[in-house]
Amino acid sequence: MKVAIVHDWLVASGDAEKVLEQIIECFPDADLFSLVDFLEDRRPLGGKSVTTSFIQRLPFARRHYRAYLPLMLRAIEQFDLSGYDLIITSSSALAKGVLVGPDQTHVSYVHSPLSFAWDLQHQYLREANLTHGPKSWAARAWLHYLRGWDTRSANGVDRLIASSHCGARRMMKAYRRDAAVIPPPVDVRQFELCAQKDDFYLSVSRMVPGKRIDLIVETFNATPHRKLVVIGDGPQMAAMRAKAGPNVTILGAQPCEVLKDHLQRARAFVCAAEADFGIVPLEAQACGTPVIAFGKGDALEMVVPVGDAHPTGLYFGCQTVGSMRDAIDRFERLREPITPAACRANAQRFSAAVFRRAFMAEVTRTILAAGQRQRLGTVERGEHDLTAQTLGWPGKSASTSSGGR
Repeated sequence: MKVAIVHDWLVASGDAEKVLEQIIECFPDADLFSLVDFLEDRRPLGGKSVTTSFIQRLPFARRHYRAYLPLMLRAIEQFDLSGYDLIITSSSALAKGVLVGPDQTHVSYVHSPLSFAWDLQHQYLREANLTHGPKSWAARAWLHYLRGWDTRSANGVDRLIASSHCGARRMMKAYRRDAAVIPPPVDVRQFELCAQKDDFYLSVSRMVPGKRIDLIVETFNATPHRKLVVIGDGPQMAAMRAKAGPNVTILGAQPCEVLKDHLQRARAFVCAAEADFGIVPLEAQACGTPVIAFGKGDALEMVVPVGDAHPTGLYFGCQTVGSMRDAIDRFERLREPITPAACRANAQRFSAAVFRRAFMAEVTRTILAAGQRQRLGTVERGEHDLTAQTLGWPGKSASTSSGGR
């Protein structure tokens, strides 16, 4: 069986690339495709070369690839995958839009539906300052078109796989399709349990509006006696550094060893995003570090709150400074039942080995189901042709020839 793996874009080693790494491990002989490939850390690719689209050669694509999003809708459709039996797409946005034939099997791991175009549209417009005026009208028209494209692209997938039950519900709302749920993998073996904690809180994220790093920084600005360290890069980096108070340190992108060291030593990990909970909070738990998370979306499935057996963190109810500050205060009062051992045990539920077994099982079921549908279709076509001949109805060839007269 010839296999193709298609990934949105390869520009940084993030959560999606960690999923891709495990998919490649499942299918080491597969060919790899991506709209662009500027990835410096090649480890997730397993030594594979990457077939890219014409976006790779456009001016400023390395730094501003997202500006070419309208062209990417066409670029993803230009990959010729006709020679492959199985197509696996690793999609946060566009990869599932590849063109496939009726005899090919397409499985798509959807990290998160295009939530900024669906249920989080209004939040996106507010954060981008696009609530009024001609630019707002243009943005709304574009998002409307993007929703239609997103729905059509989902129709070409034989099996959708979501990273969480929340993601599966989003896909049901958007696509009217059921999705299997396979949580993202955490390579627990790479993270050592550390019981000794320092006095700083940690957040690790790309600095884009949906991750709400601004909210985390503002909260710690309002609590100057608590220290915050932020690791990550992105278009909001300069704004976050300008906003940060003396108790907030913005480190930017850091090597893996520095990241692991901070995950092990942090008093707690803080995240405020709704759409994508991500893998890093699970990596923090693998180090024995509790998590304080916004209590909506994927976080509800990955953090065991105080009050339950073997808690690993707690939630805050609103994306406001007051709500997050109250959650941090509660954590300081109630953190005694949260143990490093419980945090690590929770992370082990999401190990890479568990992910690979579940993913391979789902792909196998999909291939078998697709084979049954193809065999059934052959039988049905054969029965139809036999009935047509028996009853004297014009078959396909007769219909074609009569149309030529």
